[in-house]
Amino acid sequence: MERSADHPALDLSLDAAALTAQLVDFPSESGNEKDLADAVEHALRALPHLTVDRYGNNVVARTNLGRAERVVLAGHLDTVPIADNPPNVPSRLDENGVLWGCGTCDMKSGVAVQLRMAATVPAPNRDLTFVFYDNEEVAAHLNGLGHVADAHPDWLAGDFAVLLEPSDGQVEGGCQGTLRVLLRTTGERAHSARSWMGANAIHAAAPILAKLAAYEPRRPVIDGLEYREGLNAVRIEGGVANNVIPDACTVTVNFRYAPDRTPDEAIAHVREVFADCPVDEFIVDDHSPGALPGLSHPAAKAFMESVGGTAMPKFGWTDVSRFSALGVPAVNYGPGYSLLAHKKDERVEVDRILHCEERLRAWLTA
Repeated sequence: MERSADHPALDLSLDAAALTAQLVDFPSESGNEKDLADAVEHALRALPHLTVDRYGNNVVARTNLGRAERVVLAGHLDTVPIADNPPNVPSRLDENGVLWGCGTCDMKSGVAVQLRMAATVPAPNRDLTFVFYDNEEVAAHLNGLGHVADAHPDWLAGDFAVLLEPSDGQVEGGCQGTLRVLLRTTGERAHSARSWMGANAIHAAAPILAKLAAYEPRRPVIDGLEYREGLNAVRIEGGVANNVIPDACTVTVNFRYAPDRTPDEAIAHVREVFADCPVDEFIVDDHSPGALPGLSHPAAKAFMESVGGTAMPKFGWTDVSRFSALGVPAVNYGPGYSLLAHKKDERVEVDRILHCEERLRAWLTA
């Protein structure tokens, strides 16, 4: 395996903040992660305490020390497209200790912490698996973690997983599931001057909107975390012309549901909500299940004791869901601030990166 001549080898002796800058200076927009994956693989193969495997542009490294537990640390290598006018690569460190650049927050600072754990904790108190994967920021079917899970699920086996997505240094347990459903109503076209000759499909959608407006979402408590569900219309489409009674209308509904529901239960619930509405077609357009937080697991308890703070529920979907599907409870914990992800002025405070590095090392060496 040869490294690109355009980039130096990764220096894992740097602290996580300096290593973040080096990672950001490898442009790796989704679909173009090869150079960075090559560099990560090369750096990890130089560490004698790790076994390293690669599948596409996904790199997995593991210790095999016979410990009682195995923990997975995972992060994606790709970023959203680099900004222009001005570009936000290469990285820039300002006088206030803030590192700027595409991926600083989401999530090369987390990847840097992973690499530092791989390099500086050769004899952890738990066996470790490090996962670096591609294509997280694009369509789900391209996701490298999903590809590894399908082809080599044994590479991802573990008792507990930490996804180093930006969480502002707070533990976020599990994640919500997300379900998108198309609710279609039909009618009959007519001239709007003679509307009684037709049937208005947009008007037929009124009971659907009324149900949504009156919906009272659950707020279940799971492992001490209160998740808030939501059922909302996110799009409505219909109409032919300004003088035509429409014969079709589609209401797109998004259900964000707590991870104590299975995917089938989520679909059944949405069907039940609209059971007495004039829905002619009910189409599941997109669906990603949630993930239980697993904070009751001994490894998770030790993790919380080490990193400190109060665990929060994850409002949104992340790849912890893929670990949950494999039977591995997972949390999100990373140094980036999620509200800065994908912004042209994406940035992260150096102190937050170093704090995350310090807390994870303490957990793995205590």
